[in-house]
Amino acid sequence: MKPIIKHLLNTIAGFSMLTLSANALAEPLKIGYSDWPGWVAWEIAVEKQWFKEAGLDVKFEWFDYVASMDAFAAGKLDAVGMTNGDALVTGATGAKSVMILMNDYSNGNDMIVGGPGINSIKDLKGKKVGVEVGFVDHLLLLKALEKNGMKESDVELVNVPTNETPQVLASGEVAAIGAWQPSSGEALKLVPGSKPIYTSKDVPGLIYDLLAVSPQSLAAHRDEWMKVIKVWDRAIAYLQDPKTRDDAIKIMAARVGLDPKEYKTFIDGTHIMRVKEANKYMVKGKGFDSIYGSTKIADDFNVANKVYAKPQPVDSYIDPSLMKKM
Repeated sequence: MKPIIKHLLNTIAGFSMLTLSANALAEPLKIGYSDWPGWVAWEIAVEKQWFKEAGLDVKFEWFDYVASMDAFAAGKLDAVGMTNGDALVTGATGAKSVMILMNDYSNGNDMIVGGPGINSIKDLKGKKVGVEVGFVDHLLLLKALEKNGMKESDVELVNVPTNETPQVLASGEVAAIGAWQPSSGEALKLVPGSKPIYTSKDVPGLIYDLLAVSPQSLAAHRDEWMKVIKVWDRAIAYLQDPKTRDDAIKIMAARVGLDPKEYKTFIDGTHIMRVKEANKYMVKGKGFDSIYGSTKIADDFNVANKVYAKPQPVDSYIDPSLMKKM
């Protein structure tokens, strides 16, 4: 090869690499979020353009919950809003993530909803319960049964996608369902005489909701993720401030197409936290008041229900260090 041609080819290759590098740097951080108050709260910062103000190029992509996890698993997102238990599920199937920010814990929005004539968990003995097997409200049901001296074998589980549970309860096929908002609320409106007979408020810390980031993105963009956490804190300060709370709820309600007054009840069932408060749960412990303890309980549940075969290394899924800097 003549020297001049070789030089030209090397120059072109060099420009190509620079272009690829520039394009990689120009890619925004892609975050998947879905219809849960603790994640809809991101909409406040999106609407107010606080990410841009913080010098961040962030793209929020709206999904159904399961679809958001699928997109993350397919490598289409840098991060996604997931429960701590579901982060283990996606990780066990090959899409590892690291939970860097706690958004909330469910405080009533996850429910076991009894149909007409079902007034307590004990009333479910020998009856059918519709729940998405292996998901968080299956675990909620098990805790409800345990608290009432019952076992899973005392009921008959019917595997139902969470978004279909209201219709299944209305059909009379099951005596109760397990679901989170908005599905739990839809069931209560759709089925006259239905009522919550056990909720996540009865077992706080069972279900934590977090921002889970791919290890690769976290390593490459650690400073940017720190800024994302700071913007989150600003958004929740806006939500919690009595002077601006109505505006914050209006923004969140618009995202999901609901009246702000109705959506406020969804927010009340979700204990959404600023970073300082959430930090107290990001410490090691064995019970539900620790993200580590809660996630270990979720891991045991997942293995026992054959969601995946082997226990996951729980500690490797949690990095509280960025929150601790706040």
